[in-house]
This record gives sequence, C-alpha cells and structure tokens, in this order.
Amino acid sequence: MHLPLPRDKHDTQQAQALIALPWDDVAPAMPQILEWVQDVNWPVAGVLLPYLAGIGPRLAPYVKTVLASDDEQWKYVVLQGIVRPSRELAVAVDGELTRFALAPTAAELAEGVAEAAREILRESVADGA
Repeated sequence: MHLPLPRDKHDTQQAQALIALPWDDVAPAMPQILEWVQDVNWPVAGVLLPYLAGIGPRLAPYVKTVLASDDEQWKYVVLQGIVRPSRELAVAVDGELTRFALAPTAAELAEGVAEAAREILRESVADGA
C-alpha cells in the first residue's frame, strides 16, 4: 500500500489523508511520519501531533527511537506534543523520562528536554499513575 506521506512541510492535505488510515497501515511508516514533527512550526506537525498523541502506548517503540537520538529539539517536540498529552504513553516511556529528568546531557538541559520530562513525570504522579 502506498501511504500518503507529506511531500513537504506544508502538505497538510497528505497529512490529513494519512491520519485517516488505520494503525496497521501507518505503523510501518511511523519512523518517517515522526520526522514530520521535527519542527513544531511546520504546518504538517500541527496535523500530526494530536493524531500521534492519540495513538498511546503502541507508539512507544517509535518514540523511544526519537528520544535516543541526538536531536534535542525533536525530543522536546515529541515530549511536549505527543508524550505529555498521553498518560499511557508517558508510562510506557517512563525510563527515558526519568533519565532526562535525573541525568540530562548538557544539550538536553539547554533545549528544555529535562524540564519537559520533569513536568510530565510530575503530572503523572499528580494523576495517580
């Protein structure tokens, strides 16, 4: 099956078509789909972030790959736009959140990754997770 992946950062029509598909169809392309949220200012990110946040824990393996990357801005966008709104996903990536909160790299600290992780962890505790 040919997936309607965005052609550029303004291709919200393709992004809309993509999010209408069932999980089993989009799962194999999830690494490429996550690349479209590297910059929260891209129009396609505005379409994809709420969709991705709604997937929940099934997204954890793909999110963990992003969180293990060296792209701190991307990590921050994923934490704020995908993990934070999904308590179940936050629980699934708890190890990564804890590492960012307790032992961040200098770059993770500078880009706000550590603080975002701490906020998500605080919210999870407050929600009784």
